[in-house]
Amino acid sequence: MKPLDPRLLRRARAARIFLAASVVIGVASGLLIIVQAVLLARGIADVVLHGDPIAGVAWGLGAVVVGRALLVWGQEVVAQRAAAAVKSTLRRQVLEHSLKLGPVWLSGERSSALTTLLTKGLDDLDPYFARYLPQLVLAATVPAGVIGWMATGDLIAAGTVLVTLPLIPIFMALIGWATQAHSRRRQHALSVLAHNFADVVAGLSTLKLFGRAKAQEAAVRRVTDKHRVASMSSLRLAFLSSLALELLASISVALVAVGVGLRLVEGRLGLETALMVLILAPEAYLPLRQVGMHFHASADGVAASEEVFRVLETPLPERGDRTDVPDLRVSSLHLYDVTVRYPGRDEPALDGFDLDVRPGEVIALTGPSGAGKSTVLAVLLGFVAPDRGVVVAGGSAADEFAPTVWRQQFAWVPQRPGLRMGTVADNVRLGRPDASDDEVRLALIGAGASELAQDKAVGEQGQLLSGGQQRRVALARALITDAPVLLLDEPTAGLDADAEATVIAGLRASGRTVLMVAHRPALIAAADRTVTVGARELVNA
Repeated sequence: MKPLDPRLLRRARAARIFLAASVVIGVASGLLIIVQAVLLARGIADVVLHGDPIAGVAWGLGAVVVGRALLVWGQEVVAQRAAAAVKSTLRRQVLEHSLKLGPVWLSGERSSALTTLLTKGLDDLDPYFARYLPQLVLAATVPAGVIGWMATGDLIAAGTVLVTLPLIPIFMALIGWATQAHSRRRQHALSVLAHNFADVVAGLSTLKLFGRAKAQEAAVRRVTDKHRVASMSSLRLAFLSSLALELLASISVALVAVGVGLRLVEGRLGLETALMVLILAPEAYLPLRQVGMHFHASADGVAASEEVFRVLETPLPERGDRTDVPDLRVSSLHLYDVTVRYPGRDEPALDGFDLDVRPGEVIALTGPSGAGKSTVLAVLLGFVAPDRGVVVAGGSAADEFAPTVWRQQFAWVPQRPGLRMGTVADNVRLGRPDASDDEVRLALIGAGASELAQDKAVGEQGQLLSGGQQRRVALARALITDAPVLLLDEPTAGLDADAEATVIAGLRASGRTVLMVAHRPALIAAADRTVTVGARELVNA
C-alpha cells in the first residue's frame, strides 16, 4: 500500500491543494516545536542555575502554544474540506465513468457492492485525509528539522536518533503489508454482506410467499460473522502494531537519555543543551509513531480508493466524435456480419448476424432465450462493441459518431425499465423534460396507460405500480421523445390482450421505425417483418 497514492493527486485537485497546505503547516509546526524546546530548556536552566524569573520565557511559550493550536485547527479545517471535496470528485467521476461504460458493464458489477463503495467505502477516506496524510507530512518534515537542531548541541544524541529512527518505518512497512491484506479482506466481506443483504431485501416478498424468509437468516448471519471476524482481525493487528511502535520509540528515546545523562554528569554537556536534546528527542519519533497509528484508521479508505481506481481505469469503448449523424427517418440501418462475444462465455451471443432496417418499418426479433435478441439492441445503442462486423447508417459506420449524438436517434425500453421516485408525469418527462401536460397525456394514451393519472406516485423503482403499468410508463417515455427509431425489449410483457392491442395500435400510429424483441404471438403478428435471431438467414413473415 503506497503512503500517498499519486492517482489521488491526478484525479482530485483538492488533494493537491491539501497536500501543499499540509507541507506549509508541517514546516511551521516543526519550527514551533524547536522554538518551544529551546524556550523550555532555557527557562528551566535559568531557574535551576541562576534563579532568574522566567516571565519572558513564559510569554514566549504561551505564544508558541497558541501558534501550535492554531496550526492544528487550520490543519483540521483544511483536511475535512479536502476530504469532502475529494470524495465528491471521486463519486462524480465513478458515476460518469460507469455511465460511459454502459449497462452491459454495469450488469457484470454487483450494484450493491458499487453502492457500498460510493457511500460507506469512500467515507472511510475521512481519517486518511484528516489524520494520516497530515501526520505523514509531519513525519517527513519534523524529524529532519529536529535532528538538525539537535546536531548543533550534541552530535552524539543526533547520531543516535538518526540511527534508530529508520527502524520505525521498517517495522511500519512490515506491518503495512499485513494490514493491506486484512483491509482488502474486510472490504470484500463488507461488499459481500451488502450484496447478500440487498438480494434478501429485494426478494423478501417472494421468500415470504414460499415460506423461505426464515431460512435466509442463517445465510445473512454467516456473511455477517465473516465481516465481524475480518473487522476484529484488523483491530487486533492495529493494537499489536501500536504496541510494537511505542515500544521501539520508547527504547530509542531511552538510549538518547542515557547518553545525555552520562555526558552531563561528566561535564561534557551543559544543562541547557542537555534539556533541549531531551525535550526534542521524543518529538523526532512522535510523528512516525502517529503515522503508524493513523495508518490503520485510514487503511479501509485506501482500500476503497483502490477499488474506485479499478473502476475509473476500466478502458472505455473506442468511439468516434462525428456529430453529423444521418437522420434515421429517411436513412436505413444495416448490421453486417455482427459477432459479439461476452467474457466468460464459450459461445458468441451473436454470430455473423445481418439485418437491414428501413425507415418506418416495424420488425420483430424472435428466437429462443439467450439467442442474442437484446444484444442486437445493445449493439445498435453502442453499449456493446462487436468483435466482428459493423453497424452502418447513411453510408458511415456507427462507431464513427459521438455516442451521445448517435443515441439521440433511438428511444429504448429495456426488459426491466427503470423508474425513479416521483409521479407518472415526472417519469414520462425523462424522455423530454419540456413536454406539456397534453403531450404527456397523449404519450400515455399511445402506450395504453390512459387510466394512469399524471400525478400518481410511482414510488421507489416503480413499486407503487404493477409490472404492466411500469412497462407502459416506460413506453410512454419513449413515445414522447423525438427519436425516429424505437428499440423495445418485450414491450407488452405483463399486459392483457386489450392493453396489448392498445400498445400495438399506438406503435403503429407513431409512424416510427420500430425494432422490438417479441415472443407473444399478437406482437409478432403486428410486425411488418420477423427476423429470427440465432439463424444465419432472415425469415420474413
